[in-house]
Amino acid sequence: MLEGFNENWIQLGNNNKVTFTNLSPGEYVLKVIGSNNDGVWNEKGKTLFVEVTPPWWRTNIAYAIYAILFISFLYGLRSFEIKRREQKTRLRENELRLKATEAEKRAIQIENDRKTKELEEARELQLSMLPKELPKLPNLEIAAFMRTATEVGGDYYDFIVQENGMLNVAFGDATGHGLQAGTMVTLMKGFFTSDSSKLGLKEFMSHCTRVIKDIKLGRILMSFSYLKIDGNKLQITSAGMPPIYHHNKKNNRTEEITIQGMPLGAMRSASYNLVERELNSGDTILLLTDGLPEQMNNKEVMFDYSRVLKYFGDIVECSPNTIIEKLVEAGDNWMDGRIQDDDITFVVIKVK
Repeated sequence: MLEGFNENWIQLGNNNKVTFTNLSPGEYVLKVIGSNNDGVWNEKGKTLFVEVTPPWWRTNIAYAIYAILFISFLYGLRSFEIKRREQKTRLRENELRLKATEAEKRAIQIENDRKTKELEEARELQLSMLPKELPKLPNLEIAAFMRTATEVGGDYYDFIVQENGMLNVAFGDATGHGLQAGTMVTLMKGFFTSDSSKLGLKEFMSHCTRVIKDIKLGRILMSFSYLKIDGNKLQITSAGMPPIYHHNKKNNRTEEITIQGMPLGAMRSASYNLVERELNSGDTILLLTDGLPEQMNNKEVMFDYSRVLKYFGDIVECSPNTIIEKLVEAGDNWMDGRIQDDDITFVVIKVK
């Protein structure tokens, strides 16, 4: 009898072999009893402990591995789902970010278009401040040139011929560039148009600086030169402008006229000086802003006023238009492709 498998004794007779099949893994006790030829039984018999081990895939270790693999599968599946959701979320965020970027680009483009339109309008306004044509006088030949560094520059020149033939010349450089400088140019255009013929040079400058100071434009100032040419008489006043070059044909000498004065709008009570010169046939006057003299080349070297004086002396016998063309060419060669730092403006007046 195999305890744990069957409960009845198996009669073997004279056979000394027994077979048990399909035993489940576990522990069993094999009991054997027998008798002699006289029929006397040994009830005590013998016992044998039998352990049937399971196959490796049904061991506890295998089940533990199965459990680990199942848990790992669930964890992997969960991680995959989380990553899929995160990826989906990221894609959604990217789509939203892309849409936001496109919207921002559209907004920036719209703003840039608006600013470009405003700058173009401001540029057109500034250009409208300049004379449509230069005065044609029997005793003077005049040429002018302006090239701004930005869309709207701060340089300004203008002419008024009075009824008696006197020529009034305005030449200025507002602080900075852009719309603020354009505002100052517009303001000076109004001053020059309405007041220059009624006031003397120093009175005009004092009037302008007081009004600009009262308007409170902050740091926006106007460097300004004002000339009157009446026959052979030249009167000049200036406020914070570069030197004015006067070439005297008679003695073949170029004078660098420097007039000290605070830019208009800097001080309400500023005073201004007056310089007078006599003009003769062949004399040439050069007005320029600081754009060319202070222009740097690619080696960070300034063009400088001494170089302006030398170039002007070499070409002073040319016509006003040719003088300007050669000065512009000299400046372009000096820059050699470098971006222009400031507005460049010239006015050349030659006495016939």
